[in-house]
Amino acid sequence: MGERRSFLLRIDPSLWREIEAWAADDLRSVNGQVEWLLREAVARRRRALPAAPPPAAPPPANGAGEGNAPSR
Repeated sequence: MGERRSFLLRIDPSLWREIEAWAADDLRSVNGQVEWLLREAVARRRRALPAAPPPAAPPPANGAGEGNAPSR
């Protein structure tokens, strides 16, 4: 997982109590619960994003297919 980062989070006391109770129900620390919530939110966002378009095909090496008909 690599090096863990820490940061200060200011949170409303009523929200803190809700997360604290939820964490206790799930046998997690508050920190573990917040990390789990963030992971779940990121996973949902990934599933909701449209699929990336396939990469563009490289142009043909001989110039064919660019609308230039061969001369006769």
